[in-house]
Amino acid sequence: MIVLEYKCKGKEYQYRAIDESIRTAQFVRNKALRYWMDNKGVNKYDLNKYCAVLAKEYPFVDKLNSTARQSSAERAWSSISRFFDNCKKQVKGKKGYPKFKKNARSLEYKHSGWKLDPSTKKHITFTDKKGIGKLKLIGSRDIYFYQPEEIKRVRLVRRADGYYCQFSLDTEVREDVEPSGKAIGIDVGLKFFYADSNGHTEENPRFYRKNEKRLNKLNRRQSKKYRKNKKPQSNNYHKARKRYAKLHLRISRQRVEHAKRLARTVCTSNDCICYEDLQVKSLVRNQHLSKSIYDAGWTQFRNWIEYFGYKLGKITIAVSPNFTSQDCPNCGKITKKSLSTRTHNCSCGYVKDRDVAASINILKKGLSTTGHLGTFGLYPINASGDLAPTLSGEILLEQVKSLNEESPHEA
Repeated sequence: MIVLEYKCKGKEYQYRAIDESIRTAQFVRNKALRYWMDNKGVNKYDLNKYCAVLAKEYPFVDKLNSTARQSSAERAWSSISRFFDNCKKQVKGKKGYPKFKKNARSLEYKHSGWKLDPSTKKHITFTDKKGIGKLKLIGSRDIYFYQPEEIKRVRLVRRADGYYCQFSLDTEVREDVEPSGKAIGIDVGLKFFYADSNGHTEENPRFYRKNEKRLNKLNRRQSKKYRKNKKPQSNNYHKARKRYAKLHLRISRQRVEHAKRLARTVCTSNDCICYEDLQVKSLVRNQHLSKSIYDAGWTQFRNWIEYFGYKLGKITIAVSPNFTSQDCPNCGKITKKSLSTRTHNCSCGYVKDRDVAASINILKKGLSTTGHLGTFGLYPINASGDLAPTLSGEILLEQVKSLNEESPHEA
């Protein structure tokens, strides 16, 4: 499963129609969630049937395509299912009780409600009664190579810089590459983005930190134009808000593309990639390091490694991070050190950069794991369709077949 994304070009009334459709989908999702709260024993199929009841009760819901209504109900069930799974697994802390959506930004269709231009495939027409109509698709033309029956979902997404159309395609993403015969251990950090067992270090780009002054300046300009309890807000306020949001979007895209590029390079150059099974949610509780950890994007990097590991037929292993920074790679003795100590200096005479020494320990742990596992597990996808966490020590030969969209030039 892959996702191809195009920017949509239309007229102002069409953009307003998309916004109205997104609000309607949000309404259906919240109504389905309320129906589950008020009625004990409701399941996924009951929520789908409830969509027809809502269509009869509310005329603006009836104008939305039936499959789009069902997709909204499925989103509600995804949050419910995730809550049940967390309870069964006895996840520590909050279990993620489903909440009502306040500001939805996307709308999803299934097999009906839309029609792709059969000749050029440069336009898509939405055929429900919301009045979206015909939109021009701007971007790569990879959609030429796929048949309409391979398109399983069509999603409209609103972002700070416009509207986008995503196509979910049921197709194989595997690639045949020559084996390199190499294995590598990776230790992510804040001083360096990562250090590997070969001694190579990758600089931390710090996209947010570099743009923080500009972000604060735009945020102050936005605040000066904000009028409390004033509806609607002024046009100048919305212009300032969009400039602020666009810069955030740019930083987010830079972080994703950086992680994607490095992950593909690592997976292309090595047959076995070992990395730490970090619990980032716990690490960001440190108020002094949380902003830097979020800025680094460790989870995105790990997800892309696992995706390209599946696509290129590589082995990816998540190992326990316990004592990887304290153990000596040479003699195995524990050498305790604080975070400020950046050099591993053992009594046996072994001296190495702290992160490089940790990456060597990670590689050793990963390779020792492969000798004890006889079966390979399937990389799980949770109820919402997102990537589920990797179990420590699990070898991911059969990994997830989809990820949030991959750039067309990566295919």
